[in-house]
Amino acid sequence: MIHNIINPITIKMRTYIFMITSMVILSACSGGNQRTASSDVANNVFTGAKHEVKIMTLNPGHFHAALVQKTNYHQVSPIVHIYAPEGPDVDRHIALINTYNTREDDPTSWELQVYLGPDYLEKMLSEKPGNVMVTAGNNAIKTDYILQTVQAGINVLADKPMVITPGEFPKLEQAFKVAQENGVLLYDIMTERYEITTILQRELSMIQDVFGTLQAGTPEEPAITKESVHHFYKYVSGSPLRRPAWFFDTKQQGEGIVDVTTHLIDLIQWKAFPETILSKQDVEIVSARRWTTDLTPEMFERVTGISSFPEYLQKDVVDGALRVYSNGEINYKLKGIHARVSVIWDYEAPEGAGDTHYSIMRGTHCNLVIKQGAEQGYTSTLYIEALDNTDLDDFKVNLQKAVNVDLQENFPGISLVKVNDKLWYIEVPNHFRIGHEAHFGKVAEKYLQFLIDGKMPDWEVPNMIVKYYTIMEGFKAALKE
Repeated sequence: MIHNIINPITIKMRTYIFMITSMVILSACSGGNQRTASSDVANNVFTGAKHEVKIMTLNPGHFHAALVQKTNYHQVSPIVHIYAPEGPDVDRHIALINTYNTREDDPTSWELQVYLGPDYLEKMLSEKPGNVMVTAGNNAIKTDYILQTVQAGINVLADKPMVITPGEFPKLEQAFKVAQENGVLLYDIMTERYEITTILQRELSMIQDVFGTLQAGTPEEPAITKESVHHFYKYVSGSPLRRPAWFFDTKQQGEGIVDVTTHLIDLIQWKAFPETILSKQDVEIVSARRWTTDLTPEMFERVTGISSFPEYLQKDVVDGALRVYSNGEINYKLKGIHARVSVIWDYEAPEGAGDTHYSIMRGTHCNLVIKQGAEQGYTSTLYIEALDNTDLDDFKVNLQKAVNVDLQENFPGISLVKVNDKLWYIEVPNHFRIGHEAHFGKVAEKYLQFLIDGKMPDWEVPNMIVKYYTIMEGFKAALKE
């Protein structure tokens, strides 16, 4: 049965198909390293033609699934198939996409065909109305989703993390192997590569006259550090975010040490060893730890809309508060370079603030530091700190050339602002600050090009494997503390 709807509705029958005229979708795909022979090869040859990419969204339980659909793409069909169990998660997903379809400024025009039922995965794999599966939601079952989908010869674009427990990691490795065998692309959504100060930090680190070379660092003072602070209560697309209750169950969402750290470790690999193929043997865990953020019933209700902790969360309730292992830190060495990642989840950001990021890369000539605190007006800002042993006259000439000449071709309008004799920051035009939600579109565009190319860069798949290996080994170390 087909229904035309604008607003989300609750569906009581097991196998409804909804046609939603005015909704959002994006294109995504998955990866092996290169396309090879496959029984479905004809369905996996892309040329960039209009609407050749057909998206299937699987069990969208996280708002990232909708953000992938915040804009239209020439290559992506407006008809998106959703397969999910009945419930509030898919209802919220449909509602968010509807806001994109009905917004005044540049509305999207997605049409959703929705199948609801407990056999949603089997139904998607048997019907296969699309050639790219997008998944963002309950992480406990995501690795299975990924493996079964690439086994069926379907490309996959997955939200992070693609695995949350060490026991599931071999299954993820198998998925990458099967993806290559079946000629499909499996890829995770690394939005932070598209944040402007992150990009500029990487660019400057590759200019030897400015940065020198990356120091080896020590456990106390790593060569590269990434710290990220997030908040349970926040706004997305202008409205308060309603999180599902399972988001606070680390057996379903994963602990903080295996979630946001995915971005941080990805950035360390991407910056410290750009376009270099890494291996698991390059990783050595030094130490790791984890700790909780405690939520009162009132906090929990404000975020989820649920007035009491569900039964499956009772195991984590102590003295009336829900203890969520949402925080973690991993100290490790990558090819001999000391690195540290840490993630913290607070309940709510201070007035005027939001999620924040701190990063430092220590070079032999200078430190490249990203700060995003009150002093910066909670705007990500890149600083250049000359070291005490640096020849300042030569350094200033090289830095000015790098910013005012070398980087202008790709980043026109950036400028260097002097703070003191050894400290500068880069002023960035507002059009480069597109925001976290728009970064999903950038990932989608990159992935669409991968589909046309029929492959990803040679380093992407091995480095995704190393990334998740590092996280899983760090998690195991933290559990021993």
